[in-house]
Amino acid sequence: MDRGDSRAYTTRMSVRTRFAPSPTGYLHVGGARTALFNWLFARRMGGSFILRVEDTDEARNTDEARQAIFDGMSWLGLDWDEGPAKGGDYGPYFQSERREIYDAWFQKLLEAGRVYEDGGAWRFRFERKPVTMHDLVCGEVTIDYRDESNTPDMVVKRSDGSYVFHFVNVVDDLEMEISHVIRGEDHLMNTPKHLQLIEAFGGKAPQYAHIPLILNPDGSKMSKRDAGAAVGDYPRQGFLPSAVVNFIALLGWSSKTDEEIFTPEELIGRFTLDNVNRAPARFDFEKCKWVNQQHLLKVAADDFAAASKPFVEAAGLAIPENFAAIAAAVKEKVRLLGEVPAAVDFLIGDGYSHDEEAVAKVRANAAAKELLGVLAGSFGSIDDWSADAAKAALNEVAKAAGAKPGPLMFPLRVALSGRGHGPDIGDILNLLGKDRCAARVRKFADML
Repeated sequence: MDRGDSRAYTTRMSVRTRFAPSPTGYLHVGGARTALFNWLFARRMGGSFILRVEDTDEARNTDEARQAIFDGMSWLGLDWDEGPAKGGDYGPYFQSERREIYDAWFQKLLEAGRVYEDGGAWRFRFERKPVTMHDLVCGEVTIDYRDESNTPDMVVKRSDGSYVFHFVNVVDDLEMEISHVIRGEDHLMNTPKHLQLIEAFGGKAPQYAHIPLILNPDGSKMSKRDAGAAVGDYPRQGFLPSAVVNFIALLGWSSKTDEEIFTPEELIGRFTLDNVNRAPARFDFEKCKWVNQQHLLKVAADDFAAASKPFVEAAGLAIPENFAAIAAAVKEKVRLLGEVPAAVDFLIGDGYSHDEEAVAKVRANAAAKELLGVLAGSFGSIDDWSADAAKAALNEVAKAAGAKPGPLMFPLRVALSGRGHGPDIGDILNLLGKDRCAARVRKFADML
C-alpha cells in the first residue's frame, strides 16, 4: 500500500501524539526512540505531544523508575505539552488516577452487551469478521476474527477488578483525542483488537504507525543489559543530548540523503513518517560515539571546556588556570566528554603513566636516548619559550647528529605525554612550558 504523505491527515484534525511508558524500570533506548518519533512528528506538524504514565501495575511500579523516565526525557530535550508537572485539559495523566473514567467506559460496553463474565473476569466479545488496519509504516494488515480458536475473546477486566492494557490504552487514546499512535512494531498485532474496541465505543480511531524493532549489530534482540540500552547511562559517559537524539533518530528513520548529523531543530524540519524504515534497526554503540564526536566538534571551545570540567574533577584532577586552553587542545581528539580526563591528565599533573607499547617503540630507536638527553639541555637554554622555539631546537639537535628531525618527534611526544598519540605537539609544548618540557625529556631519556 502507498503510505502517502502523513501530513495530509492534519487537514482533518489537529495532531496529538503521546508517549505512555510504564514506570517499572529505567528509560530504555527503545522507549526513548518511540518518545522521540512522537515528539518529532508533533513538533513538525505543529501539534501536541502528551506524556501519560501507565502506572496501574502497583507491584512493579517504583518512584525511582518514574523519575528516571522524566529525567531521561528532560535530558534529551523531549518536552511534553501535557502530562505530569504540566497538566492539561485531558488529565489525569497517571492511569492510576483514572479509575472512574475506566469504569464509565466499561459500563458502555456492558450496556451494549459487548462484555461477559468468565470466571470472575470480564471478556470483550469480538465481532467475528476480518479487521483491516492501514498502518502508516507497515501498510495494510488484516486479522481474521472469524476463527475463534485463533482469536478468543479478550479479557478487558480482571477478576480483581483491574483493567488490562488493551482496554485502558484505547480509553485513554479516545479520551485524550490522540490523532496518531506511533509505537513499536511489537504492538502491531494488538491494533486490530484496539480497533474492535474503538468501534464498539463508537469512537474514531487514531492513525497508527508501527516503527521497526531495534536489534543488536548481530541481529539479536537488544536486551536491557546491552551497552547503550539505558538512557540514564549516556550523560554519565559524557554524551551530548543533541547527539543521542540524532543517533536515536537514525534507528529506523532516514533523511533520504547522505547526511547523518542533525540538530534537533533540523530533525524536526525533516522528520516524516513516510521516511520511517520497515526493516529492523541495528544499534551500533560505536557509531553513537562517532555521532557524539561530530556534535562535539561543533561546540564552542569555552562551552566544551565548561562541559568537560565536571568529568575532569570527578577523575580527581585539579582544574588549572589554563584549563580552557588544555581542553581546546584535545577537543578534536575525544568522542565523549568522559574521555577528556584521560586525554588531559599529562597536561595537568606529572603523575601520568607511560604507555608500554609507545615506550618500546622509542627504545627501538637506538639514537633516541642520546638525542633526547641533548634536547633536554637545549630546551633548558631557550630564553623566549614557544612551540616554534622548541621545534627549532629539535631541528638543530637533529642536524648536529646528522639526522632528520621527523624521527625525533615521536620520542619527544612520548617523553612529554607518556603516549604515542594525542594533541598537536605544538600545543603540548606551549601548554607544558619550558621547565616541565625540559624536565620530562631529561627524565624520560634517563629511563630509556
